[in-house]
Amino acid sequence: MPTYLADILASHRARAEADRRPLADLVEEAASTPPPRDFASALRVDGLSCIAEIKRCSPSKGDLDPGLQPDLVANEYADGGAACLSVLTDIDFFGGSPADLASARQACVLPVLRKDFTVQPADVADARLMGADAVLLIVAALDDGALRACAAVAEQLGLAALVEVHDAGELDRALAAGSRLVGVNQRDLRTFGVDHERACALASLVPPGIVAVAESGIRDAADARRLAEAGYDAILVGETLLRAGDRVAQLKELVGHRVGAR
Repeated sequence: MPTYLADILASHRARAEADRRPLADLVEEAASTPPPRDFASALRVDGLSCIAEIKRCSPSKGDLDPGLQPDLVANEYADGGAACLSVLTDIDFFGGSPADLASARQACVLPVLRKDFTVQPADVADARLMGADAVLLIVAALDDGALRACAAVAEQLGLAALVEVHDAGELDRALAAGSRLVGVNQRDLRTFGVDHERACALASLVPPGIVAVAESGIRDAADARRLAEAGYDAILVGETLLRAGDRVAQLKELVGHRVGAR
């Protein structure tokens, strides 16, 4: 069975090892850019919110929309009621780019997550330099020291950090690192298989006051409603929206469900 996460991280860590840019210089440059939009606050609305994802392909699903125009998709998502955007910037495995993020962000007023595999604090500074408002930190990809270091740079630069977990142990590590925005990914990043029960099983372990996001495997309004009832504040949806014939209508069916208590 393929081990996608290992292959992707090996590629990103090889680039990181070759990166000789001083972190202090990168952070200083990133801090001089316009202030980020408030990603976390955009998710704190009355009813289930959605982070709508823009990506061209994935290692497990192949092409989703290789010729997509990020600005047009961003506007569709805004019209459908998305709270935020997620844009893949990984080139080798997902066909994304920093240009996709810039195009999507310029097209609308929604805050944008840089969806990529962060392996070092310099990646966080790069996210801000690209124009991102939030950065993804995957607990499975970072040891505790790296997780805290990346989160510290994000806080310094005013970026939200969506800290992604897959099980109770990773959730404990995220909370110990002070994370306030936690995503539970139902996709196993080793195999890219989806467990549609994972998010609901972990929901009660996410403390009140933490913004909880359910990620991956959300197929329709019934899935969205079930996750809202379990206490999730938001969902992150990519494939379902990208394959939809009417993205605006599909998104409107996913958002607004009543969020239950955790």
